[in-house]
Amino acid sequence: MTKLFKLKLIALAISSTLITACGDAQTNIVEKDPIETPDDGHGDGHDHGDEYTINSLGRLAVLAGNSNEASIFDLDDNVLLDSFSLVNSSNTLSASPDFRYAVINSRAQDYLGFIDGGLWREDHGAHLHDYEQAPVWSSYELTTASRPTHLVNYDGKLAVFFDGDAQSGTTASVSVLTDNDISNATPTLPSISYNINMHGVAQPRGEHLLSTIRRDDAQSSSNAKVLPDQVGVYHLHDGEYELEQTLSVTCPDLHGAAQNHDYIAFGCRDGVLLAHQHDNEYDAGKIINIDAIGDARIGTLYGHEHSDTFIGIASGVFVSINPIDAEMEALEWQLDEGVSAVSYSFSANGEQFLVLDNSGFLNVLEVHAHDGHTHWELAGKVDITAEDVSTMPDGMKFSMTVAQNGHFAYVADPIAQHVVKVHLDDLEIEGELKLTFPPAAITWLGIAQEEEHDHVH
Repeated sequence: MTKLFKLKLIALAISSTLITACGDAQTNIVEKDPIETPDDGHGDGHDHGDEYTINSLGRLAVLAGNSNEASIFDLDDNVLLDSFSLVNSSNTLSASPDFRYAVINSRAQDYLGFIDGGLWREDHGAHLHDYEQAPVWSSYELTTASRPTHLVNYDGKLAVFFDGDAQSGTTASVSVLTDNDISNATPTLPSISYNINMHGVAQPRGEHLLSTIRRDDAQSSSNAKVLPDQVGVYHLHDGEYELEQTLSVTCPDLHGAAQNHDYIAFGCRDGVLLAHQHDNEYDAGKIINIDAIGDARIGTLYGHEHSDTFIGIASGVFVSINPIDAEMEALEWQLDEGVSAVSYSFSANGEQFLVLDNSGFLNVLEVHAHDGHTHWELAGKVDITAEDVSTMPDGMKFSMTVAQNGHFAYVADPIAQHVVKVHLDDLEIEGELKLTFPPAAITWLGIAQEEEHDHVH
């Protein structure tokens, strides 16, 4: 049975800490251990146990909606660690592949910058070593390619698709980087260079990169948002990705992509293109759109390593895509008429899919098996605001991020100027982070749970 939980601010437990972010907050960081070089010869034969392990809820990066500033909060001690003035005034926020860095994307300014959140893990051979230090602005940045648009994290790599620009005559490209590339300021990244602009996307997968192809005979446009219609399989050789295979199945008006353990999915005007890896080659097939989609197309896709099905969105209609059975079906649950989604995410373990809507509800879906088939059903919804949603500041919206080391989601409310912490097991709000500014975007940073990857790349 679906459960409904409503937030009442005055009823929050007194033990829940209220945090006020101030510009003059002092930060006291205690290091777990002194910084060591990665090659420190730790093979000393001792059983370190948990000596080098940090148990932390993580940190939260927050973009301010009323200033050109990003702040980093400690989710354990509930303090503001530091704030940073950003280079550009229009930015989006995401996390690096291993969640150490906040990624600042200024698309119109051809800029990617990074803030070190201060929590990370290194593999020292004999043991894993965790570090906890103060956040710091990284001197590393990407500024030489045009219009960074789609940023995709998977399996420890971040693929940045640069659209290029028709008006300026710049072409599309892709760069792939890791957290180590950021910390080591790697000057030359593995990449693809196209001879035409396109609004594309790339999915990193081990030594491969599945990236879109726009045929030269496609018509150009002034806004550079020309959609590709094919997918190429690129293989990393000597620091460059080389095209080794072009999937035989076309994907007109391709937009949106995701992957799970076995498949990579791409949204097309007529359905969903599926690529299935067999050693170093990929088979391709397509699931045709169902009647519930109508004339719309699936332009947004979400997948997770541990989920057998993908979630697709076509003009507000939610569908489940099962690549194993080559089936697509509309979810029984859909948003109410007049309500739209503002953020989506799988939970850290892939067992839940979260939809945050503009009416202030976090909708939590779970997968269930019936008659040998799996279906996504609404497990419950959490009312994350006590405010009148019609008073949302102009140009702003609710935003969400998911912790990667536990069953928590964090939801930012620009009206109330706070962030609430939602426990995804019992669908209850467990805390509140008070701010002195309206949050425009948030992302979780920290040491993620270790996941097992047994598929061959």
